[in-house]
Amino acid sequence: MRSWGSSERLACVTAGRRALGARGESLAARWYETNGYRVIDRNWRCRTGEIDIVAQTGVTIVFVEVKTRSSDAYGSPAAAVTPTKQRRLRSLAIEWLRANEVHGASLRFDVACVIGNQIEVLEAAF
Repeated sequence: MRSWGSSERLACVTAGRRALGARGESLAARWYETNGYRVIDRNWRCRTGEIDIVAQTGVTIVFVEVKTRSSDAYGSPAAAVTPTKQRRLRSLAIEWLRANEVHGASLRFDVACVIGNQIEVLEAAF
């Protein structure tokens, strides 16, 4: 029987986390669409980071940070959106607006908390 080395275990854990995160982002995008938003970007990347979801409702552009957990054993997913993460998302939003030549829109920052198959969206979270 072959034993797994630490790098193989890490790769397996990382792949599992990635899949969990992708599932949470899909659930969040579906929530926004079901609630009348238009999802205009997902997993937008630039040199300084990534925005999970960019949605629009009327003249408001909504930047969404999705936090997914398999359980709440380690606390609320929203608690993981620290002030540092909030500042970074604001900076990324400015880059997204410039890259997409968006001017004059209202902005909002939401946190979508996914635990299992349940989603709670904190609108205007910060």
